[in-house]
Amino acid sequence: MPIENIPEIYFQNKKSEQDIFVYDFKMTSDVVKSKVNLSMNMFSFLQVGKKQVHFADTSIAVNSKQSLLLKKGNWLWTELLDTEVIYYCKLFFFSEKILTDFLSKYTNDVKPFKEDVPYFVIENDDYLAAFISSLSSNTFTNHNFSDALLLLKFEEIMLYLLNKYGNSFEYYLHSLISKEVSPFKNVVESNIHSNLKLEEIAFLCNMSLSTFKRQFTSEYNEPPGKWLQDKRLQKAKELLQGGDLKPSDIYLDIGYNNLSNFSIAFKNKFGVSPTDI
Repeated sequence: MPIENIPEIYFQNKKSEQDIFVYDFKMTSDVVKSKVNLSMNMFSFLQVGKKQVHFADTSIAVNSKQSLLLKKGNWLWTELLDTEVIYYCKLFFFSEKILTDFLSKYTNDVKPFKEDVPYFVIENDDYLAAFISSLSSNTFTNHNFSDALLLLKFEEIMLYLLNKYGNSFEYYLHSLISKEVSPFKNVVESNIHSNLKLEEIAFLCNMSLSTFKRQFTSEYNEPPGKWLQDKRLQKAKELLQGGDLKPSDIYLDIGYNNLSNFSIAFKNKFGVSPTDI
């Protein structure tokens, strides 16, 4: 699956760099785990549909009752239609320069969270609904003062959220301009029990699959496929020994696409069928 460079693919003038940008995104079919290289921090104001995102060592799912502020970087996006036949959200992008200017103007020099959480979940309310409805790419494309107006809209939403969430949002904003990158092992070990494929974990590490495999073998002295399979099967055994779950309940979460493959791998490792546990 090709990597989408966002928001660059939305720019009408491909040569111009923009510090702040709004895009109305619509879709009429589900997209599962598309690869996104997000070069700017971004608000995702989901209006119709459901969204799940994976970033390095974490993931989050939201519906239209919530909005997300996402850190720039490599993401896997899953966007699903709801009862409607269209998926619709408004994307509001801003550069690190815009954010830095805002923080120096309105906030204190605070230390960000120790844990580097790449998203902030926003609970929608009446004010946010009115704000979202005021955002439209057409309005800001054809407006004589579009840049100045967009900057005011950015400050408006930021100041509202600072007031709504207080210190937690302020700390999060400061963490966005941190240059620290999640260590390789954190990304790998946070996805041991996910159903992500090797190639998808490699993408979240900002690596090609071949580079990821070399780095993995160097770190763990074992090929990633075998290492992850062993860890996931051990987790499956623990879940089944708990007595509340059947093999059909867990094989997808353990990273297998069908029950038969899971059962064969389980029996090869432990000598018994998962149904016998």
